[in-house]
Amino acid sequence: MNDSPSDRVVITGLGVISPLGCSADELVAGLHAGRSGVDVLTAIPSGVLNINHGAEARGFTGAIEDYGPLDKNLQRTIRKGTKLMCREIEMGVAAAQLAMHDAGLTPETRNSDRTGVVYGCDYIMTLPEEFAAGIRNCLDEAGEFRFSEWASKGLPQVNPLWLLKYLPNMPASHIAIYNDLRGPNNSITVREASPGAVLWEAHSTLCRGHADVLIVGSTGSRVQPFRGLHASMQENLATLPSPASPDAMAASCRPFDSGRTGSVLGEGAAAMILETAAHATARGAKILGEVIGGGSSAVTAQTGAGYLQRALVNAMRMATRGTDLASIGHINAHGLGSIDADRQEADAIAELFETAQPQIPVTTAKGHFGNLGAGGGMVEIVASVKSLGGELFPIRNCEHPDPACRIRVVNRAGVAAGDSFLSVNVTPQGQASAVHIRAWKES
Repeated sequence: MNDSPSDRVVITGLGVISPLGCSADELVAGLHAGRSGVDVLTAIPSGVLNINHGAEARGFTGAIEDYGPLDKNLQRTIRKGTKLMCREIEMGVAAAQLAMHDAGLTPETRNSDRTGVVYGCDYIMTLPEEFAAGIRNCLDEAGEFRFSEWASKGLPQVNPLWLLKYLPNMPASHIAIYNDLRGPNNSITVREASPGAVLWEAHSTLCRGHADVLIVGSTGSRVQPFRGLHASMQENLATLPSPASPDAMAASCRPFDSGRTGSVLGEGAAAMILETAAHATARGAKILGEVIGGGSSAVTAQTGAGYLQRALVNAMRMATRGTDLASIGHINAHGLGSIDADRQEADAIAELFETAQPQIPVTTAKGHFGNLGAGGGMVEIVASVKSLGGELFPIRNCEHPDPACRIRVVNRAGVAAGDSFLSVNVTPQGQASAVHIRAWKES
C-alpha cells in the first residue's frame, strides 16, 4: 500500500452490463432487493445441455442505445464495428463506454497519448452457426461429413473475418480504436481471476507513470452453446428436475449454503475508470474509491488437496501487504456455489483472518446471477464500491450456512459494508486474484 499522492490510483467511473441491470445503481438495487437474474435460457436451445437455466443479461440487446450517450460519429463507428464483435466483446465495449460517460471522461478532459485500456476476458468460443454453411457443403448423400472436402468446399463458406469476432484481445482493441486511446493497451485472460489481475496491472501501469487514465474492465459469457457445453462437462453445475419452476431456478445457486449443489451459467461485463489522483483532481472528477492493493497466484491441482485455498491465501496476502487486516470492512468472495470450491475459499479466509478479524463480513453476488465468467468479479467489485460507507448486500439463497465454511456469511440486511473491502476470485485450475479497495480519503 502506498499513500504517496503521486502514486495513488482512484476510481472515477463505473459501467455495468449484468443480469440485474445495465447500470451500477440497478445492479445494487437488485442485490439489496434479493432479485434473481436466473431464468430459462434463451441463448441455448432447450435440451442441448443437462441444464436449461442460467442468468442472461437480458437488458443488453446490442442496440447502439445500450452503449450509453454517444455522439453521432461514435454511434456510427460502433454500430459498424458490431459486425466484428461477438456478444462478449459487445458487452465489454458497452461497459467501457458507460464507465467513460459516468466519469465524464470526454476527449476534452483526456490526453489520448496518456489514456489506455487494460481489459480482462474469458476464452471465447465460436458460435456453431459460423461453420454451419461450410459443414452442410461437405455432406454426402447419406448426410455424412467428408472432411477431405473441407478445404475446397467448406472453408470458402466461412466468413474470412470470423476469428476477429472471438479473439480475447479485441475488447481492449475496439475500446481504444473507437475512442482514439493511444496509451498502454493490455489484455489479460485468466478466466474468473481476470478482474483482480487487470485492476492491479492497471494500478502498476499508472504508478509507473506510463499513463494518466486507464479504462479497466472484464467481460465474460458462459451462456453460449459451446461454452456452456464445456462447463457442463468440466464443472459442477446446479441441476434441477425438469420442468423446473421459476422459484427453483432462482434458488439454484446457493453460495456457502449447506444445500449447495453447483454453480449456474451467467454472463456480464463491467468497467471502471482508473486515474492517478492528481489527474482526477485536476479535472474535477468525482472520486468513488481508491485501489490500494492487489495480488495473484497460481497453484495447480498437482500440488494436492487444498490447492484453491493456497492460491487464494497467497493472493489475499499480497493484496493486503502493509494493511491492518482488522480495518477491512468486508470480503466480496468468489462464492461459486460448489461444495469443494466454497469450502476451500472459506478455509482460505479463515486462515488469513482468524487472528486479526475472525468475524469479517463475507458476501457474494453469485446467488443472484451465478458465474459470469471473467465478467463476474468486476461486476461484483462495482457492487462493493457502490456499497462503501453504507449497507452490505446479503448473499441470496444462503439460508442455512454450511458449518464447514468457517466464515461469517452475510445473509441478512443491516450489515455495514465498511470503508474498504477485499475482492477475491479463483479459477477451477487454481489461478487466483485479489484486489483491495477503500473509500477515498484525502491525506
